[in-house]
Amino acid sequence: MRLHAIVEDLASARAAVEGGATVVQLRCKGASTDELVEAGRGFGVLEAAFVVNDDVEAALRLGADGVHLGRDDPGAERAVAAGLLLGTSAARVEEARAGEALGAAYVGAGPVWATPSKPDADPPIGLDGLAEICAAVSVPVVAIGGVDASSAGDCIRAGAAGVAVIRAALDAAAVRAAVDAAL
Repeated sequence: MRLHAIVEDLASARAAVEGGATVVQLRCKGASTDELVEAGRGFGVLEAAFVVNDDVEAALRLGADGVHLGRDDPGAERAVAAGLLLGTSAARVEEARAGEALGAAYVGAGPVWATPSKPDADPPIGLDGLAEICAAVSVPVVAIGGVDASSAGDCIRAGAAGVAVIRAALDAAAVRAAVDAAL
């Protein structure tokens, strides 16, 4: 759970894994299930857990290890019943607890800081909000939103089990080093 690299293609996923990513999350916003399945071919051979963003059907068709669902994404019960590792998103303690109650194996908390990667993101929760979420649930929390090598250690010190990066995915080695140093 230490480093989630959120990527759109196999080349980026490979680079992130080479840099130390322990989870690769395929995220292709607006893609259909068939398009997501096509983009995800080859991810299963990477030396990292493979998670599909937002689409339980695509995760199942790809043989992925898990699926990450946002607050409005359906399928949590189906994912858990199928044995997929379930990740959920939370910007508040109540959302984190709700994800845990659904059977989430981890909670993605954030955005910790403002991020251009998700224009419709909630307002930043900061390190204090991250720490509150970490203290409120028993499953691992992964910090997301504006996280890079300079801030990853702060997230770990606030209680996160790991961090997720989008823009910094190709700088995975530096982010992983920051996470490891903070543990």
